[in-house]
Amino acid sequence: MVVRSVWHRVAAFTLAVLTSAGAAFAADGEWVSLFDGKSLDGWEQVGNPEKSKWEVKDGAIHGTGDPSMLVCTKGPYKNFRYRAEIRINDKGNSGCYFRTTRKPGFTDGYEAQIDSTHTDPIRTGSLYGMNHVYKRLVEPDTWFTYDIEVRDDVWRGRKVTRIKITVDGNELYEFLDFEQTFKEGHFAFQQHDPGSRVDIRKVEVMELK
Repeated sequence: MVVRSVWHRVAAFTLAVLTSAGAAFAADGEWVSLFDGKSLDGWEQVGNPEKSKWEVKDGAIHGTGDPSMLVCTKGPYKNFRYRAEIRINDKGNSGCYFRTTRKPGFTDGYEAQIDSTHTDPIRTGSLYGMNHVYKRLVEPDTWFTYDIEVRDDVWRGRKVTRIKITVDGNELYEFLDFEQTFKEGHFAFQQHDPGSRVDIRKVEVMELK
């Protein structure tokens, strides 16, 4: 009983230290806005502008039309916290990309899925192709907050990229990408198909040293 009690105290202390260290790491830097709420300054469309459209309406970025991407020209970024307020229509599909290229296609970079009721069953909260959520966490046509923390680290002697996904303040999981699939890059949003309409506001990044 004494041995078990000591072990529990040591384990609790270790967990507290790790939690404290993680919190301090996440608090590094300051939040910087990437969207001014009025224009697409600092953003660039990749795709046919005659068939897809990105514009600012009512203080939010609005994407419609054929498949395309809207890329933040600032960066590249490597270790960071990134958050945005997003809304997707009923049957709509979009994606929140990070560590992507300046001229991305749909498979370039990590993608946090934006999907409440699309025929694709992989829902909001998923790290597309890596860790999937099939439960509907957000209703369509409803604003929600994506918070994504990304940092390169070493875990048990192995290099890893840690990706923490949080939706509306609820931390879903931390995915460990030992392949370190994407090294650094830009942020982008996806316009998936003509039936989708995505809105984005309050886009911010905090760099982690």
